[in-house]
Amino acid sequence: MATVAKPLPEAMDHPSPDSDPSANQSAQDPSLSDPSTLTLLDQLTQDRLWLLQQIDAGRWPELRLDLAALEREIGQLIDQARQRLEPG
Repeated sequence: MATVAKPLPEAMDHPSPDSDPSANQSAQDPSLSDPSTLTLLDQLTQDRLWLLQQIDAGRWPELRLDLAALEREIGQLIDQARQRLEPG
């Protein structure tokens, strides 16, 4: 489903605590300590659940279908990443 990203009508109340503009520096400089992949997946899971709660609560009704599709895609991404991290 190809959709054009639309800005949210109001600011999100729950920005990810890891959404720091200086985070890109750590990708360029491996000497900086980065959270582990599992930690990032856990944070993404929490953010996904928050998004699902907001959708279920009726926030942003005009974006409901797009947000629900995004939530499903995030869930699939998390599942695929966890499967690749499993040993064996």
